[in-house]
Amino acid sequence: MSKLTDVPKRILIGRALRSDRLGETLLPKRIALPVFASDPLSSVAYAPGEVLLVLSIAGVSAYHFSPWIAVAVVVLMFTVVASYRQNVHAYPSGGGDYEVATTNLGPKAGLTVASALLVDYVLTVAVSISSGVENLGSAIPFVVEHKVLVAIAIIVLLTLMNLRGVRESGKLFAIPTYVFVGGVFIMIAWGAFRGLVLGDTMRAPTADYQIKPEHQGLAGFALVFLLLRAFSSGCAALTGVEAISNGVPAFRKPKSKNAASTLALMGALAVTMFCGIIGLAMATDVKMAENPGTDLIHNGAAVGADYVQNPVISQVAAAVFGSGTFFFVLLAAATALVLFLAANTAYNGFPLLGSILAQDRYLPRQLHTRGDRLAFSNGIVLLAGAAALLVGVYGADSTRLIQLYIVGVFVSFTLSQTGMVRHWNRHLRTERNAAKRRHMVRSRAINTFGAFFTGLVLIVVLATKFTHGAWVALLGMVIFYGTMTAIRRHYDRVAAEIAAAEGPSDDMVRPSRVHSIVLVSKVHKPTLRALGYAKLMRSDTLEALSINVDAAETKALKEEWERRGINVPLKILDSPYREITRPVIEYVRGLRSENPRDAISVYIPEYVVGRWYEHLLHNQSALRLKGRLLFTPGVMVTSVPYQLESSELAKQRAKRRSVYQAPGAVRRGLVDGGRPAGAGRGAGGGAGGGPRPKKPDPAPDPDRGE
Repeated sequence: MSKLTDVPKRILIGRALRSDRLGETLLPKRIALPVFASDPLSSVAYAPGEVLLVLSIAGVSAYHFSPWIAVAVVVLMFTVVASYRQNVHAYPSGGGDYEVATTNLGPKAGLTVASALLVDYVLTVAVSISSGVENLGSAIPFVVEHKVLVAIAIIVLLTLMNLRGVRESGKLFAIPTYVFVGGVFIMIAWGAFRGLVLGDTMRAPTADYQIKPEHQGLAGFALVFLLLRAFSSGCAALTGVEAISNGVPAFRKPKSKNAASTLALMGALAVTMFCGIIGLAMATDVKMAENPGTDLIHNGAAVGADYVQNPVISQVAAAVFGSGTFFFVLLAAATALVLFLAANTAYNGFPLLGSILAQDRYLPRQLHTRGDRLAFSNGIVLLAGAAALLVGVYGADSTRLIQLYIVGVFVSFTLSQTGMVRHWNRHLRTERNAAKRRHMVRSRAINTFGAFFTGLVLIVVLATKFTHGAWVALLGMVIFYGTMTAIRRHYDRVAAEIAAAEGPSDDMVRPSRVHSIVLVSKVHKPTLRALGYAKLMRSDTLEALSINVDAAETKALKEEWERRGINVPLKILDSPYREITRPVIEYVRGLRSENPRDAISVYIPEYVVGRWYEHLLHNQSALRLKGRLLFTPGVMVTSVPYQLESSELAKQRAKRRSVYQAPGAVRRGLVDGGRPAGAGRGAGGGAGGGPRPKKPDPAPDPDRGE
């Protein structure tokens, strides 16, 4: 089966990379920006719209609050970016918020942060993909009609791209991300020039629409609550900021400096784009409604259920560039594509965090192992599966999914910044250098303000979004927390159970005797090989054991045994109910109960076959028996293989396949009568015209779980 899957695996994810080539996968800043910051950069495509959607509940009159909400989001963005620049310098190992919280606030706080981040990463993929599908669906009706299927297909495609490795996926993502950023900046600059210099009147497609308010004339506490809810929706622009602190090990050296520079650049770009789109939305009179079919009024009537509400960025682009123009189409395509690629932030953050948690024994060890392309393949696949499940459950509806969003990220923000405050307090108690103390005091002040501000926002988010779906995110955090706690408890229990004692113990005492049993069904070559091997082991006692399920076959076995003069006692166990496994188990347990200090060694002859369907026809009883014997203390099970002719044919087929290298594997040496492989294309043969030696494959790792 491994041979059958080798060719498609190499086509999809490329050839395997040696462990010593890990340094070649490290990212320069120009690639790290789209890899780790595509989520906050792309969020400007839907975050402004979420602000206007919430404000529309009170009607168009509430839109004049949107600039102030944008200012609050900007202040929060700068605070979080400044705070995380302290994190990447203080904790460059890639643990990010989890490491900060665990080190300074304790394991429970660290596990809470990890649970929040894991949930948020899954939601990042689900929201980004769903939003991208909706943007693409405004132009392609097929996508809207099958948006769940399309969303899952895109998740699969992103998974394959990331399985090829961080560096390669980063190169693929860089172009559309930079095209999107450039397109938004051109739109902002051209819109500002038309409005401020040329004095043009730019009108969005919905400028002439009216909004039917759900709650008219809001004031007092109700208005404050509405504004806080709009602010919490706008905070979606901050999701993904923490990914850079988790991804510091993926940067080129100097890692911390490059990560901090990328973080600052990301913050500046995201803030400028967010404010520019909000400003142009106000200038072009964009209208948005939570229920557009009934709440948007055009020519005195509701637009109806068939109306498709385009995102804010699409409406602004139509007003600035003109609908259908080159720049409008370019920006629309780049927006849809970058929303798909925004999920890449989670594809880099989730597997790395999962690896760290696995190393700390909070998740299965398989998540700590790198795959063929030096990416954390198991974490990537796990993330994709969880996101696809969420997309299926919520019908790829970004409006429903976004209500679950940002709760987890602000939990991690708040605990991380609180942990950083304790980090600086601890270091200030021992630091005597005046210059370093001034730097620590300044950093502590930044993190203190960050902890206060993000904690306040967390309260706002929980208060305004809890009944709208945030409770689902909290439930997910609780499930992750409980699961990881149980996994750690299991690993700790196993470690304590198998730990070797310092002094003499029962595990070091040799068995008093070894009683060997060879299971026999007929006298044939596999049986004779198993008997010969068992004799070689020099057991204290050796016997052959057969189960009587057919009187005629048992009689024939006895006669053949005596005729051949096999000098090993043959014991026959009756099985009136024609069972094979149970009599053997009971017999072995009986020997153990009579002589608890004896070791029982059971030898099972097995066929080695070469075709997949032959596995269904052979060795089934042996597999069941081995499975039962594994739970019997003091019993050792040995498989004695006998290679059938089909296994030799399979070996020959494998040898022939090794002549042809799968795509991405090592090049061949000589082909076609001595011509070097790749001749004429810059690929010569080995020295002296001989074939190049093939590098040995690395030994398989049973814990990889791949």
